[in-house]
Amino acid sequence: MSDLGSQMGLQKGSAKGLRVGLVTASFNAIYTRRLLASARARLLGLGAAVGDLHEVWVPGALELPLAAQALAQSKRFDAVITLGCVIRGDTSHYDLVCQGAMQGVLQASLSTGVPVLFGVITCENKAQALARCSGGPKDSGRHAAEGAVSMARLLHIESKRRLKKGR
Repeated sequence: MSDLGSQMGLQKGSAKGLRVGLVTASFNAIYTRRLLASARARLLGLGAAVGDLHEVWVPGALELPLAAQALAQSKRFDAVITLGCVIRGDTSHYDLVCQGAMQGVLQASLSTGVPVLFGVITCENKAQALARCSGGPKDSGRHAAEGAVSMARLLHIESKRRLKKGR
């Protein structure tokens, strides 16, 4: 979560008791392995139990939405995190993959009601990719983990409020 999120009153919260699915693209694995390690470390640092994290791998960024949707539909997870890396090449393929992955992840979240976080880094070059998966302030794995916890907690709080009001 960015500093702006903290300034706006968004809470990182505790991951204790949350079940989180992590879907990682194997394409550009040199970067996606780092994203997964960062997301996992942050979730554990926020109190998640190792047994509450479920990791699956898919071939590439365009396969992330379907796997994420399947995990979300299973009702076994409080949040799902998608992790991938798309680096611009010489053709328009980059734009198609980025748009397709983003739209698919958004649709998976909206159609299931489960937070599905977009932890896919979309970069111009390898240096940018490395900067966004190396544990620094731009680390997308960490940000996706914090966003997943924040959204899962928000939805749990809202669900409890509705139950109290009898809705």
